[in-house]
Amino acid sequence: MSIGILGGMGPLATVDFYRKVIDATPADIDQDHLPIVVWADPTVPDRSAALIGRGPDPTPWLVRGAHRLEAMGARVIATPCNTAHAFLDEVRTTVRAPMLDMIAETVAEIRHHHPDVAAVGLLATTGTVRAGLCQRALEAAGLRVVVPGELSQGEAVTGAIRRIKAGDLGPAPVSLIERAAEELAARGAGLLVAGCTELPLLLGDRNAGLPVVDPTAALARATVREALTPAGVV
Repeated sequence: MSIGILGGMGPLATVDFYRKVIDATPADIDQDHLPIVVWADPTVPDRSAALIGRGPDPTPWLVRGAHRLEAMGARVIATPCNTAHAFLDEVRTTVRAPMLDMIAETVAEIRHHHPDVAAVGLLATTGTVRAGLCQRALEAAGLRVVVPGELSQGEAVTGAIRRIKAGDLGPAPVSLIERAAEELAARGAGLLVAGCTELPLLLGDRNAGLPVVDPTAALARATVREALTPAGVV
């Protein structure tokens, strides 16, 4: 089954997702890998800005991208952007290919791999946090969600994301996101969710003494699983 990647939000995050799909694929030679088509459109309007009422609705761009992927043969579509998931319900109604849910896959991995954790620290865009995208899913699974304070969200988390989008993976954005992670650890989080696809590029497997759950990797594993499942098998 061909995989479609609805990407460009941002470009580095799309590359990271593609690499994690490769890593998740059981392959010994080139021919064992899955066919993949990528629609990376960096002109999609800022998803976080749209959610807080400061920018245009990105849905038409997402619909166009999903249609392009389906026309190129995609039979399952993955969107490596947490914030874009706020707009995917409408996009799903316009295509036949299933569009996977990154947030649901992340929650499932937390419950499976970290069953004893009661509180989760969420590092995400301001739009994702304000829209409650991840909080609703995590709380429905019985988890308490800790988010950064307003100052930390605006300066540390948003500042780090902006620097990554500008191509800076150096010590400055690392220091910013570590500051926010330490705040969440101090407030009782038992693990961290890298709830913006730029953040796994900085956070690694642990930060502030806590395990880090990577939604990009969770989505990659789910995408490969879906693509390898024979038609008609659940």
